[in-house]
Amino acid sequence: MTPDQGMLFGLLFFVFVFLIWGRWRYDLVAFIALLIALLTGIVPKELAFSGFGHPATIIIALVLIVSRGLSSSGAIELVARYVVDASRKLGTHITIMSALAAGLSALMNNVAALALLMPVDMQAAKKAGRSPSLSLMPLSFASILGGMITLIGTPPNIVVAEFRGDALGESYRMFDFAPVGLACAVVGVAYVALVGWRLLPRERQSGDAGKELFDLADYIAEVRVPEGAAVIGKRVRELDDEAAKVDVEIVGLVRQGRRLPGLARIAEIKAGDILVVEASPDSLEEALGALGLEYVGKGEGKLGDDDLLLQEVVVPESSSLAGRSAVSFRLLYRYRVALVGVSREGKRFRDKVRSLELRPGDVLLLLGAEERLSDVTGRLGLLPLAHRGHSVIQRDKAWLAVGIFAAAIAVASFGWLYLPIALGCVVALYLVLNIVPIRDVYTSVEWPVIVLLGSMIPIGGALQSTGGTALIAGGIVDLSAGFSPVVVLTLLVVVTMTLSDVMNNTATAVIAAPIAIEIAARLNVNPDPFLMGVAVAASCAFLTPIGHKNNTLIMGPGGYRFGDYWRMGLPLEILIIVVAVPAIILFWPL
Repeated sequence: MTPDQGMLFGLLFFVFVFLIWGRWRYDLVAFIALLIALLTGIVPKELAFSGFGHPATIIIALVLIVSRGLSSSGAIELVARYVVDASRKLGTHITIMSALAAGLSALMNNVAALALLMPVDMQAAKKAGRSPSLSLMPLSFASILGGMITLIGTPPNIVVAEFRGDALGESYRMFDFAPVGLACAVVGVAYVALVGWRLLPRERQSGDAGKELFDLADYIAEVRVPEGAAVIGKRVRELDDEAAKVDVEIVGLVRQGRRLPGLARIAEIKAGDILVVEASPDSLEEALGALGLEYVGKGEGKLGDDDLLLQEVVVPESSSLAGRSAVSFRLLYRYRVALVGVSREGKRFRDKVRSLELRPGDVLLLLGAEERLSDVTGRLGLLPLAHRGHSVIQRDKAWLAVGIFAAAIAVASFGWLYLPIALGCVVALYLVLNIVPIRDVYTSVEWPVIVLLGSMIPIGGALQSTGGTALIAGGIVDLSAGFSPVVVLTLLVVVTMTLSDVMNNTATAVIAAPIAIEIAARLNVNPDPFLMGVAVAASCAFLTPIGHKNNTLIMGPGGYRFGDYWRMGLPLEILIIVVAVPAIILFWPL
Protein backbone atom coordinates (compact mmCIF):
# COMPACT_ATOMS: atom_id res chain seq x y z
CA MET A 1 0.00 0.00 0.00
CA THR A 2 1.41 3.38 -1.03
CA PRO A 3 1.30 6.50 1.21
CA ASP A 4 -1.37 8.08 -1.07
CA GLN A 5 -3.50 4.94 -0.83
CA GLY A 6 -3.12 4.90 2.93
CA MET A 7 -4.21 8.53 3.25
CA LEU A 8 -7.11 7.96 0.87
CA PHE A 9 -8.37 4.90 2.75
CA GLY A 10 -8.07 6.84 6.00
CA LEU A 11 -10.09 9.66 4.46
CA LEU A 12 -12.78 7.25 3.24
CA PHE A 13 -12.91 5.72 6.71
CA PHE A 14 -13.50 9.24 8.08
CA VAL A 15 -16.33 9.73 5.57
CA PHE A 16 -17.95 6.37 6.40
CA VAL A 17 -17.78 6.94 10.18
CA PHE A 18 -19.23 10.45 10.08
CA LEU A 19 -21.94 9.55 7.58
CA ILE A 20 -23.03 6.63 9.76
CA TRP A 21 -22.77 8.78 12.92
CA GLY A 22 -25.12 11.28 11.35
CA ARG A 23 -24.42 14.21 13.67
CA TRP A 24 -22.92 16.22 10.82
CA ARG A 25 -24.79 16.74 7.57
CA TYR A 26 -23.58 14.47 4.78
CA ASP A 27 -22.84 17.38 2.44
CA LEU A 28 -20.60 18.99 5.09
CA VAL A 29 -18.78 15.69 5.69
CA ALA A 30 -18.19 15.21 1.96
CA PHE A 31 -16.98 18.78 1.42
CA ILE A 32 -14.56 18.58 4.37
CA ALA A 33 -13.26 15.29 2.94
CA LEU A 34 -12.69 17.00 -0.42
CA LEU A 35 -10.77 19.84 1.24
CA ILE A 36 -8.59 17.36 3.13
CA ALA A 37 -7.94 15.48 -0.11
CA LEU A 38 -6.88 18.74 -1.79
CA LEU A 39 -4.66 19.85 1.10
CA THR A 40 -2.90 16.47 1.20
CA GLY A 41 -2.48 16.35 -2.58
CA ILE A 42 -4.60 13.20 -3.03
CA VAL A 43 -6.85 15.14 -5.41
CA PRO A 44 -4.98 17.49 -7.81
CA LYS A 45 -6.02 21.13 -7.48
CA GLU A 46 -7.09 21.31 -11.14
CA LEU A 47 -9.72 18.64 -10.36
CA ALA A 48 -10.86 20.29 -7.12
CA PHE A 49 -14.38 21.15 -8.23
CA SER A 50 -14.68 18.98 -11.30
CA GLY A 51 -17.46 17.02 -9.58
CA PHE A 52 -19.78 20.03 -9.62
CA GLY A 53 -19.64 20.14 -13.41
CA HIS A 54 -19.89 16.37 -13.81
CA PRO A 55 -22.80 15.18 -15.99
CA ALA A 56 -24.19 13.13 -13.09
CA THR A 57 -24.43 16.24 -10.91
CA ILE A 58 -26.04 18.28 -13.69
CA ILE A 59 -28.58 15.55 -14.51
CA ILE A 60 -29.66 15.20 -10.87
CA ALA A 61 -30.17 18.97 -10.52
CA LEU A 62 -32.20 19.11 -13.75
CA VAL A 63 -34.31 16.09 -12.78
CA LEU A 64 -35.24 17.81 -9.50
CA ILE A 65 -36.41 20.93 -11.35
CA VAL A 66 -38.38 18.86 -13.85
CA SER A 67 -39.99 16.99 -10.94
CA ARG A 68 -41.09 20.32 -9.47
CA GLY A 69 -42.66 21.21 -12.84
CA LEU A 70 -44.62 17.96 -13.02
CA SER A 71 -45.82 18.59 -9.49
CA SER A 72 -46.81 22.24 -9.90
CA SER A 73 -48.63 21.47 -13.16
CA GLY A 74 -51.03 19.29 -11.19
CA ALA A 75 -50.39 16.25 -13.38
CA ILE A 76 -49.33 13.98 -10.54
CA GLU A 77 -51.98 15.19 -8.13
CA LEU A 78 -54.77 14.55 -10.64
CA VAL A 79 -53.54 11.01 -11.29
CA ALA A 80 -53.16 10.26 -7.58
CA ARG A 81 -56.57 11.55 -6.59
CA TYR A 82 -58.24 9.69 -9.43
CA VAL A 83 -56.95 6.29 -8.34
CA VAL A 84 -57.20 6.72 -4.56
CA ASP A 85 -60.39 5.54 -2.87
CA ALA A 86 -60.51 5.40 0.93
CA SER A 87 -63.28 2.81 0.83
CA ARG A 88 -61.00 0.14 -0.65
CA LYS A 89 -59.63 -2.67 1.48
CA LEU A 90 -56.19 -2.01 2.94
CA GLY A 91 -54.40 -4.60 0.78
CA THR A 92 -55.97 -3.20 -2.39
CA HIS A 93 -55.14 0.36 -1.37
CA ILE A 94 -51.49 -0.50 -0.68
CA THR A 95 -51.22 -2.36 -3.99
CA ILE A 96 -52.58 0.58 -6.01
CA MET A 97 -50.59 3.23 -4.16
CA SER A 98 -47.38 1.19 -4.29
CA ALA A 99 -47.77 0.57 -8.03
CA LEU A 100 -48.46 4.28 -8.57
CA ALA A 101 -45.43 5.26 -6.47
CA ALA A 102 -43.17 2.87 -8.37
CA GLY A 103 -44.45 4.11 -11.72
CA LEU A 104 -44.01 7.79 -10.83
CA SER A 105 -40.56 7.17 -9.34
CA ALA A 106 -39.43 5.68 -12.63
CA LEU A 107 -40.20 8.95 -14.40
CA MET A 108 -39.20 11.50 -11.76
CA ASN A 109 -37.00 11.71 -8.69
CA ASN A 110 -38.24 9.14 -6.17
CA VAL A 111 -38.06 11.58 -3.24
CA ALA A 112 -40.31 13.99 -5.14
CA ALA A 113 -42.72 11.17 -5.99
CA LEU A 114 -43.07 10.22 -2.32
CA ALA A 115 -43.52 13.85 -1.26
CA LEU A 116 -46.45 14.13 -3.67
CA LEU A 117 -48.14 10.86 -2.71
CA MET A 118 -47.60 10.91 1.06
CA PRO A 119 -50.31 13.55 1.79
CA VAL A 120 -52.75 11.67 -0.44
CA ASP A 121 -52.06 8.41 1.37
CA MET A 122 -52.43 10.01 4.80
CA GLN A 123 -55.74 11.60 3.84
CA ALA A 124 -56.99 8.21 2.63
CA ALA A 125 -55.90 6.66 5.96
CA LYS A 126 -57.74 9.37 7.90
CA LYS A 127 -60.96 8.85 5.91
CA ALA A 128 -60.71 5.08 6.36
CA GLY A 129 -60.11 5.44 10.11
CA ARG A 130 -56.83 3.50 10.14
CA SER A 131 -53.23 4.22 11.04
CA PRO A 132 -51.08 5.72 8.24
CA SER A 133 -48.18 3.55 9.46
CA LEU A 134 -49.78 0.58 7.70
CA SER A 135 -49.37 2.14 4.26
CA LEU A 136 -46.59 4.74 4.50
CA MET A 137 -43.69 2.29 4.74
CA PRO A 138 -44.94 0.22 1.76
CA LEU A 139 -45.33 3.51 -0.13
CA SER A 140 -41.76 4.57 0.67
CA PHE A 141 -40.29 1.19 -0.25
CA ALA A 142 -42.27 1.12 -3.52
CA SER A 143 -41.01 4.58 -4.48
CA ILE A 144 -37.42 3.40 -3.90
CA LEU A 145 -38.02 0.27 -5.99
CA GLY A 146 -39.56 2.25 -8.84
CA GLY A 147 -36.56 4.54 -9.03
CA MET A 148 -34.43 1.59 -10.19
CA ILE A 149 -36.37 1.22 -13.46
CA THR A 150 -34.93 4.20 -15.36
CA LEU A 151 -31.82 6.32 -15.52
CA ILE A 152 -33.42 9.38 -13.90
CA GLY A 153 -35.40 7.57 -11.21
CA THR A 154 -32.67 7.62 -8.58
CA PRO A 155 -29.22 9.26 -8.22
CA PRO A 156 -27.26 5.94 -7.99
CA ASN A 157 -28.40 5.01 -11.51
CA ILE A 158 -27.16 8.34 -12.84
CA VAL A 159 -23.83 7.96 -11.04
CA VAL A 160 -23.31 4.40 -12.30
CA ALA A 161 -24.22 5.41 -15.86
CA GLU A 162 -21.70 8.22 -15.94
CA PHE A 163 -18.94 6.04 -14.45
CA ARG A 164 -19.62 3.57 -17.26
CA GLY A 165 -19.32 6.42 -19.75
CA ASP A 166 -15.95 7.46 -18.31
CA ALA A 167 -14.63 3.87 -18.26
CA LEU A 168 -16.08 2.42 -21.45
CA GLY A 169 -16.83 5.47 -23.55
CA GLU A 170 -20.61 5.11 -23.51
CA SER A 171 -22.99 5.65 -20.63
CA TYR A 172 -26.23 3.79 -20.01
CA ARG A 173 -29.33 5.09 -21.76
CA MET A 174 -32.68 5.91 -20.23
CA PHE A 175 -34.21 2.42 -20.21
CA ASP A 176 -31.11 0.24 -19.95
CA PHE A 177 -31.94 -0.24 -16.26
CA ALA A 178 -35.53 -1.29 -16.99
CA PRO A 179 -35.18 -5.10 -17.42
CA VAL A 180 -33.53 -5.64 -14.03
CA GLY A 181 -35.18 -2.71 -12.28
CA LEU A 182 -38.66 -3.67 -13.43
CA ALA A 183 -38.22 -7.26 -12.26
CA CYS A 184 -37.13 -6.04 -8.82
CA ALA A 185 -39.92 -3.46 -8.66
CA VAL A 186 -42.69 -5.91 -9.57
CA VAL A 187 -41.56 -8.52 -7.05
CA GLY A 188 -40.89 -5.87 -4.40
CA VAL A 189 -44.26 -4.16 -4.80
CA ALA A 190 -46.02 -7.54 -4.62
CA TYR A 191 -44.15 -8.28 -1.38
CA VAL A 192 -44.92 -4.97 0.38
CA ALA A 193 -48.57 -5.10 -0.70
CA LEU A 194 -49.25 -8.72 0.24
CA VAL A 195 -46.86 -9.48 3.09
CA GLY A 196 -44.66 -6.57 4.15
CA TRP A 197 -47.16 -4.34 5.98
CA ARG A 198 -48.30 -7.31 8.06
CA LEU A 199 -44.81 -7.54 9.62
CA LEU A 200 -45.04 -4.17 11.37
CA PRO A 201 -45.38 -4.21 15.18
CA ARG A 202 -48.99 -4.32 16.38
CA GLU A 203 -48.69 -1.09 18.32
CA ARG A 204 -47.69 0.71 15.11
CA GLN A 205 -50.73 -0.67 13.32
CA SER A 206 -53.13 1.02 15.69
CA GLY A 207 -51.37 4.33 16.27
CA ASP A 208 -51.60 7.68 14.51
CA ALA A 209 -48.51 9.85 14.64
CA GLY A 210 -50.29 13.11 14.06
CA LYS A 211 -53.89 13.12 15.23
CA GLU A 212 -53.13 13.83 18.89
CA LEU A 213 -51.17 16.92 17.95
CA PHE A 214 -54.47 18.58 17.08
CA ASP A 215 -55.87 17.99 20.56
CA LEU A 216 -55.01 21.46 21.87
CA ALA A 217 -57.73 21.87 24.47
CA ASP A 218 -55.38 21.47 27.45
CA TYR A 219 -52.72 23.72 25.94
CA ILE A 220 -54.69 26.77 24.79
CA ALA A 221 -55.74 29.30 27.39
CA GLU A 222 -57.03 32.86 27.63
CA VAL A 223 -55.38 35.32 30.02
CA ARG A 224 -56.51 38.88 30.80
CA VAL A 225 -54.31 41.96 30.97
CA PRO A 226 -55.34 43.75 34.22
CA GLU A 227 -55.06 47.44 34.90
CA GLY A 228 -51.52 48.44 35.75
CA ALA A 229 -49.90 45.36 34.19
CA ALA A 230 -46.33 45.88 33.05
CA VAL A 231 -47.14 44.56 29.55
CA ILE A 232 -49.56 47.42 28.78
CA GLY A 233 -48.24 49.57 25.95
CA LYS A 234 -45.94 46.86 24.61
CA ARG A 235 -46.44 45.12 21.30
CA VAL A 236 -47.21 41.41 21.36
CA ARG A 237 -43.91 40.53 19.66
CA GLU A 238 -41.99 42.39 22.38
CA LEU A 239 -43.07 39.70 24.86
CA ASP A 240 -41.44 36.87 22.89
CA ASP A 241 -38.28 36.66 24.97
CA GLU A 242 -40.11 36.72 28.31
CA ALA A 243 -42.70 34.22 27.10
CA ALA A 244 -40.01 31.89 25.73
CA LYS A 245 -38.32 31.77 29.16
CA VAL A 246 -41.43 30.15 30.62
CA ASP A 247 -42.22 28.07 27.51
CA VAL A 248 -45.28 30.07 26.44
CA GLU A 249 -46.31 31.23 22.97
CA ILE A 250 -48.73 34.11 22.40
CA VAL A 251 -50.88 33.10 19.43
CA GLY A 252 -53.65 35.68 19.43
CA LEU A 253 -55.23 38.73 21.00
CA VAL A 254 -58.94 39.30 21.73
CA ARG A 255 -60.16 42.86 22.20
CA GLN A 256 -63.77 43.73 23.06
CA GLY A 257 -64.89 40.23 22.18
CA ARG A 258 -63.24 40.12 18.74
CA ARG A 259 -59.98 38.37 17.89
CA LEU A 260 -57.54 40.52 15.96
CA PRO A 261 -56.38 39.09 12.59
CA GLY A 262 -53.51 36.61 12.49
CA LEU A 263 -51.22 36.33 15.50
CA ALA A 264 -51.54 40.05 16.26
CA ARG A 265 -47.78 40.39 16.38
CA ILE A 266 -47.65 44.19 16.10
CA ALA A 267 -50.74 44.98 18.17
CA GLU A 268 -50.18 47.25 21.16
CA ILE A 269 -51.46 45.61 24.33
CA LYS A 270 -54.13 47.47 26.29
CA ALA A 271 -55.74 46.94 29.68
CA GLY A 272 -58.63 44.50 29.42
CA ASP A 273 -57.18 42.70 26.39
CA ILE A 274 -57.31 38.92 26.41
CA LEU A 275 -54.19 37.12 25.20
CA VAL A 276 -54.60 33.66 23.68
CA VAL A 277 -51.57 31.61 24.71
CA GLU A 278 -50.29 28.12 23.96
CA ALA A 279 -48.64 26.51 27.00
CA SER A 280 -48.68 23.50 29.29
CA PRO A 281 -50.54 23.94 32.61
CA ASP A 282 -47.27 24.24 34.54
CA SER A 283 -45.80 26.79 32.14
CA LEU A 284 -49.03 28.78 32.21
CA GLU A 285 -48.87 29.17 36.00
CA GLU A 286 -45.32 30.46 35.72
CA ALA A 287 -46.26 32.85 32.91
CA LEU A 288 -49.13 34.38 34.88
CA GLY A 289 -46.73 35.36 37.62
CA ALA A 290 -43.90 36.49 35.37
CA LEU A 291 -46.08 38.68 33.12
CA GLY A 292 -48.62 39.82 35.68
CA LEU A 293 -51.65 38.37 33.87
CA GLU A 294 -54.92 36.83 35.06
CA TYR A 295 -56.26 33.44 34.00
CA VAL A 296 -59.65 33.55 32.26
CA GLY A 297 -60.19 30.00 31.01
CA LYS A 298 -59.53 27.57 28.22
CA GLY A 299 -59.37 28.98 24.73
CA GLU A 300 -61.33 26.42 22.75
CA GLY A 301 -62.38 27.62 19.35
CA LYS A 302 -59.90 30.45 19.14
CA LEU A 303 -57.46 28.81 16.75
CA GLY A 304 -59.45 27.32 13.92
CA ASP A 305 -61.53 30.36 13.04
CA ASP A 306 -60.99 33.29 10.71
CA ASP A 307 -57.54 33.37 9.13
CA LEU A 308 -55.56 31.01 11.38
CA LEU A 309 -54.84 27.44 10.28
CA LEU A 310 -53.09 24.41 11.70
CA GLN A 311 -50.71 22.66 9.33
CA GLU A 312 -48.74 19.42 9.72
CA VAL A 313 -45.38 19.37 7.95
CA VAL A 314 -42.42 17.01 7.79
CA VAL A 315 -38.81 18.14 8.24
CA PRO A 316 -36.61 16.69 5.45
CA GLU A 317 -32.83 16.52 5.68
CA SER A 318 -32.42 19.53 3.42
CA SER A 319 -34.65 21.82 5.50
CA SER A 320 -33.14 24.85 7.20
CA LEU A 321 -34.88 23.79 10.41
CA ALA A 322 -33.07 20.44 10.65
CA GLY A 323 -30.71 20.57 13.62
CA ARG A 324 -32.21 23.84 14.90
CA SER A 325 -34.90 24.73 17.41
CA ALA A 326 -37.80 27.08 16.75
CA VAL A 327 -36.36 29.48 19.34
CA SER A 328 -32.83 29.54 17.90
CA PHE A 329 -34.26 29.90 14.40
CA ARG A 330 -36.64 32.64 15.61
CA LEU A 331 -39.47 30.99 13.71
CA LEU A 332 -42.23 33.12 15.23
CA TYR A 333 -40.36 36.42 14.87
CA ARG A 334 -39.20 35.86 11.28
CA TYR A 335 -42.21 34.11 9.77
CA ARG A 336 -45.11 34.79 12.18
CA VAL A 337 -45.75 31.07 12.45
CA ALA A 338 -45.94 29.28 15.80
CA LEU A 339 -44.70 25.76 16.50
CA VAL A 340 -47.25 24.11 18.80
CA GLY A 341 -46.40 20.40 18.58
CA VAL A 342 -43.81 17.84 17.44
CA SER A 343 -44.15 14.13 16.72
CA ARG A 344 -41.00 11.97 16.54
CA GLU A 345 -40.83 8.17 16.20
CA GLY A 346 -44.37 7.84 17.49
CA LYS A 347 -43.74 10.09 20.53
CA ARG A 348 -45.55 13.40 20.90
CA PHE A 349 -43.86 16.48 22.31
CA ARG A 350 -46.02 19.32 23.59
CA ASP A 351 -43.88 20.71 26.42
CA LYS A 352 -40.86 22.88 25.59
CA VAL A 353 -41.29 22.12 21.86
CA ARG A 354 -39.92 25.50 20.87
CA SER A 355 -36.54 24.72 22.44
CA LEU A 356 -36.48 21.15 21.08
CA GLU A 357 -33.78 20.47 18.47
CA LEU A 358 -35.65 19.36 15.35
CA ARG A 359 -34.54 16.32 13.37
CA PRO A 360 -35.19 15.08 9.82
CA GLY A 361 -38.42 13.08 9.80
CA ASP A 362 -40.06 15.08 12.61
CA VAL A 363 -43.71 16.02 12.13
CA LEU A 364 -44.36 19.64 13.15
CA LEU A 365 -47.71 21.18 13.94
CA LEU A 366 -47.59 24.82 12.85
CA LEU A 367 -50.10 27.58 13.53
CA GLY A 368 -50.38 30.68 11.37
CA ALA A 369 -52.21 32.55 8.67
CA GLU A 370 -52.70 30.70 5.38
CA GLU A 371 -50.24 32.83 3.43
CA ARG A 372 -47.67 32.61 6.24
CA LEU A 373 -47.85 28.81 6.29
CA SER A 374 -47.42 28.73 2.53
CA ASP A 375 -44.38 30.99 2.79
CA VAL A 376 -42.68 29.10 5.62
CA THR A 377 -43.14 25.66 4.05
CA GLY A 378 -41.66 26.86 0.77
CA ARG A 379 -38.77 28.88 2.19
CA LEU A 380 -37.70 26.27 4.75
CA GLY A 381 -38.19 23.24 2.50
CA LEU A 382 -40.87 21.64 4.67
CA LEU A 383 -43.28 19.04 3.25
CA PRO A 384 -46.99 19.57 4.04
CA LEU A 385 -48.93 16.47 5.01
CA ALA A 386 -52.21 17.84 3.68
CA HIS A 387 -53.04 19.79 0.57
CA ARG A 388 -54.11 23.36 1.30
CA GLY A 389 -55.87 25.82 -0.85
CA HIS A 390 -52.73 27.96 -0.99
CA SER A 391 -50.83 25.37 -3.03
CA VAL A 392 -50.02 26.73 -6.49
CA ILE A 393 -51.37 24.14 -8.90
CA GLN A 394 -51.73 24.97 -12.60
CA ARG A 395 -54.00 22.15 -13.69
CA ASP A 396 -54.53 23.68 -17.14
CA LYS A 397 -50.85 23.02 -17.91
CA ALA A 398 -50.74 19.40 -16.76
CA TRP A 399 -50.83 17.82 -20.22
CA LEU A 400 -48.41 20.40 -21.58
CA ALA A 401 -45.88 19.62 -18.84
CA VAL A 402 -46.23 15.88 -19.38
CA GLY A 403 -45.96 16.22 -23.17
CA ILE A 404 -42.75 18.28 -23.02
CA PHE A 405 -41.17 15.84 -20.59
CA ALA A 406 -42.23 12.79 -22.63
CA ALA A 407 -40.80 14.32 -25.81
CA ALA A 408 -37.46 14.97 -24.10
CA ILE A 409 -37.31 11.41 -22.78
CA ALA A 410 -38.08 10.07 -26.25
CA VAL A 411 -35.35 12.03 -28.05
CA ALA A 412 -32.83 11.14 -25.32
CA SER A 413 -33.79 7.45 -25.39
CA PHE A 414 -33.24 7.24 -29.16
CA GLY A 415 -29.88 8.92 -28.82
CA TRP A 416 -30.90 11.98 -30.81
CA LEU A 417 -29.99 14.33 -27.96
CA TYR A 418 -27.64 14.06 -24.99
CA LEU A 419 -29.77 13.56 -21.86
CA PRO A 420 -28.50 16.62 -19.91
CA ILE A 421 -29.24 18.79 -22.94
CA ALA A 422 -32.72 17.26 -23.34
CA LEU A 423 -33.51 17.87 -19.67
CA GLY A 424 -32.07 21.38 -19.93
CA CYS A 425 -34.51 22.08 -22.78
CA VAL A 426 -37.38 20.82 -20.60
CA VAL A 427 -36.36 23.17 -17.77
CA ALA A 428 -36.07 26.12 -20.19
CA LEU A 429 -39.55 25.46 -21.63
CA TYR A 430 -41.02 25.04 -18.15
CA LEU A 431 -39.61 28.46 -17.25
CA VAL A 432 -40.76 30.18 -20.45
CA LEU A 433 -44.27 28.73 -20.08
CA ASN A 434 -44.28 29.50 -16.33
CA ILE A 435 -44.89 25.86 -15.42
CA VAL A 436 -42.05 26.35 -12.96
CA PRO A 437 -41.78 29.94 -11.69
CA ILE A 438 -38.26 31.32 -11.85
CA ARG A 439 -38.26 31.82 -8.07
CA ASP A 440 -38.77 28.06 -7.61
CA VAL A 441 -35.85 26.94 -9.79
CA TYR A 442 -33.21 27.13 -7.11
CA THR A 443 -35.47 25.96 -4.30
CA SER A 444 -36.31 22.86 -6.36
CA VAL A 445 -32.71 21.66 -6.29
CA GLU A 446 -31.67 19.63 -3.28
CA TRP A 447 -28.36 21.38 -2.78
CA PRO A 448 -26.99 19.04 -0.08
CA VAL A 449 -27.11 16.20 -2.64
CA ILE A 450 -25.36 18.40 -5.23
CA VAL A 451 -22.61 19.29 -2.75
CA LEU A 452 -22.26 15.64 -1.72
CA LEU A 453 -21.92 14.46 -5.29
CA GLY A 454 -19.67 17.33 -6.35
CA SER A 455 -17.36 16.58 -3.42
CA MET A 456 -17.31 12.78 -3.67
CA ILE A 457 -16.73 12.45 -7.43
CA PRO A 458 -13.13 13.81 -7.27
CA ILE A 459 -12.46 11.50 -4.31
CA GLY A 460 -13.85 8.57 -6.30
CA GLY A 461 -11.56 9.56 -9.16
CA ALA A 462 -8.60 9.65 -6.76
CA LEU A 463 -9.50 6.15 -5.62
CA GLN A 464 -8.94 5.02 -9.20
CA SER A 465 -5.86 7.13 -9.97
CA THR A 466 -4.01 6.07 -6.82
CA GLY A 467 -4.68 2.39 -7.45
CA GLY A 468 -7.10 2.15 -4.52
CA THR A 469 -9.86 0.53 -6.57
CA ALA A 470 -7.36 -2.01 -7.93
CA LEU A 471 -6.27 -2.84 -4.37
CA ILE A 472 -9.86 -3.31 -3.12
CA ALA A 473 -10.90 -5.24 -6.21
CA GLY A 474 -7.83 -7.46 -5.93
CA GLY A 475 -8.68 -8.23 -2.32
CA ILE A 476 -12.26 -9.18 -3.21
CA VAL A 477 -11.12 -11.34 -6.12
CA ASP A 478 -8.47 -13.06 -3.99
CA LEU A 479 -11.00 -13.78 -1.23
CA SER A 480 -13.35 -15.36 -3.75
CA ALA A 481 -10.64 -17.25 -5.65
CA GLY A 482 -11.95 -20.50 -7.06
CA PHE A 483 -15.55 -19.31 -7.08
CA SER A 484 -17.65 -18.37 -10.07
CA PRO A 485 -17.92 -14.66 -11.09
CA VAL A 486 -21.56 -15.01 -10.08
CA VAL A 487 -20.46 -15.48 -6.47
CA VAL A 488 -18.27 -12.38 -6.71
CA LEU A 489 -21.20 -10.42 -8.17
CA THR A 490 -23.46 -11.57 -5.34
CA LEU A 491 -20.84 -10.59 -2.76
CA LEU A 492 -20.52 -7.13 -4.32
CA VAL A 493 -24.31 -6.69 -4.23
CA VAL A 494 -24.51 -7.71 -0.55
CA VAL A 495 -21.64 -5.43 0.52
CA THR A 496 -22.97 -2.44 -1.45
CA MET A 497 -26.50 -2.96 -0.12
CA THR A 498 -25.18 -3.10 3.45
CA LEU A 499 -23.26 0.16 3.00
CA SER A 500 -26.31 1.84 1.50
CA ASP A 501 -28.36 0.96 4.59
CA VAL A 502 -26.11 3.02 6.85
CA MET A 503 -24.85 5.84 4.60
CA ASN A 504 -26.07 7.98 1.71
CA ASN A 505 -26.88 5.87 -1.37
CA THR A 506 -25.32 8.39 -3.76
CA ALA A 507 -22.01 8.30 -1.88
CA THR A 508 -22.19 4.50 -1.87
CA ALA A 509 -22.57 4.43 -5.66
CA VAL A 510 -19.65 6.84 -6.16
CA ILE A 511 -17.33 4.55 -4.20
CA ALA A 512 -18.66 1.18 -5.39
CA ALA A 513 -18.96 1.88 -9.15
CA PRO A 514 -15.21 2.13 -9.91
CA ILE A 515 -14.57 -0.93 -7.73
CA ALA A 516 -17.13 -2.86 -9.81
CA ILE A 517 -15.35 -1.91 -13.02
CA GLU A 518 -11.99 -2.98 -11.61
CA ILE A 519 -13.35 -6.34 -10.37
CA ALA A 520 -14.73 -7.08 -13.83
CA ALA A 521 -11.37 -6.22 -15.40
CA ARG A 522 -9.52 -8.57 -13.04
CA LEU A 523 -11.99 -11.37 -13.75
CA ASN A 524 -11.82 -10.57 -17.47
CA VAL A 525 -15.60 -10.44 -17.76
CA ASN A 526 -18.22 -7.93 -18.91
CA PRO A 527 -18.32 -5.00 -16.43
CA ASP A 528 -22.04 -4.33 -17.02
CA PRO A 529 -23.33 -7.01 -14.62
CA PHE A 530 -21.21 -5.60 -11.82
CA LEU A 531 -22.26 -2.02 -12.53
CA MET A 532 -25.89 -3.08 -12.60
CA GLY A 533 -25.35 -4.89 -9.33
CA VAL A 534 -24.03 -1.67 -7.77
CA ALA A 535 -26.97 0.34 -9.16
CA VAL A 536 -29.54 -2.06 -7.70
CA ALA A 537 -27.79 -2.52 -4.36
CA ALA A 538 -27.05 1.19 -3.77
CA SER A 539 -30.75 1.97 -4.21
CA CYS A 540 -32.00 -0.79 -1.90
CA ALA A 541 -31.77 0.79 1.53
CA PHE A 542 -34.63 -0.77 3.50
CA LEU A 543 -33.16 -1.63 6.90
CA THR A 544 -32.88 1.82 8.48
CA PRO A 545 -34.49 5.27 8.27
CA ILE A 546 -31.11 6.86 7.45
CA GLY A 547 -30.15 4.89 4.33
CA HIS A 548 -32.61 6.66 2.03
CA LYS A 549 -34.35 10.05 2.31
CA ASN A 550 -37.75 8.50 1.68
CA ASN A 551 -37.40 6.33 4.76
CA THR A 552 -36.53 9.42 6.79
CA LEU A 553 -39.54 11.36 5.49
CA ILE A 554 -42.08 8.75 6.60
CA MET A 555 -40.59 8.21 10.05
CA GLY A 556 -42.49 10.99 11.79
CA PRO A 557 -45.83 10.78 9.92
CA GLY A 558 -45.91 7.00 10.33
CA GLY A 559 -44.83 7.06 13.95
CA TYR A 560 -42.09 4.56 13.13
CA ARG A 561 -39.12 3.73 15.30
CA PHE A 562 -35.63 2.90 14.13
CA GLY A 563 -36.10 -0.83 14.61
CA ASP A 564 -39.35 -1.01 12.62
CA TYR A 565 -37.65 -0.79 9.23
CA TRP A 566 -35.73 -4.05 9.27
CA ARG A 567 -38.89 -6.02 10.03
CA MET A 568 -40.26 -5.24 6.60
CA GLY A 569 -36.94 -4.36 4.96
CA LEU A 570 -34.76 -7.39 5.66
CA PRO A 571 -36.99 -9.91 3.83
CA LEU A 572 -37.29 -7.40 0.99
CA GLU A 573 -33.51 -7.01 0.64
CA ILE A 574 -33.06 -10.79 0.60
CA LEU A 575 -35.82 -11.04 -2.01
CA ILE A 576 -34.17 -8.34 -4.16
CA ILE A 577 -30.84 -10.21 -4.09
CA VAL A 578 -32.58 -13.46 -5.10
CA VAL A 579 -34.34 -11.71 -7.99
CA ALA A 580 -31.70 -9.20 -9.08
CA VAL A 581 -28.65 -11.45 -9.47
CA PRO A 582 -30.30 -13.95 -11.89
CA ALA A 583 -31.97 -11.05 -13.76
CA ILE A 584 -28.64 -9.26 -14.13
CA ILE A 585 -26.96 -12.39 -15.49
CA LEU A 586 -29.90 -12.99 -17.85
CA PHE A 587 -30.05 -9.49 -19.35
CA TRP A 588 -26.36 -8.58 -18.95
CA PRO A 589 -24.41 -11.82 -19.50
CA LEU A 590 -20.97 -12.17 -17.98
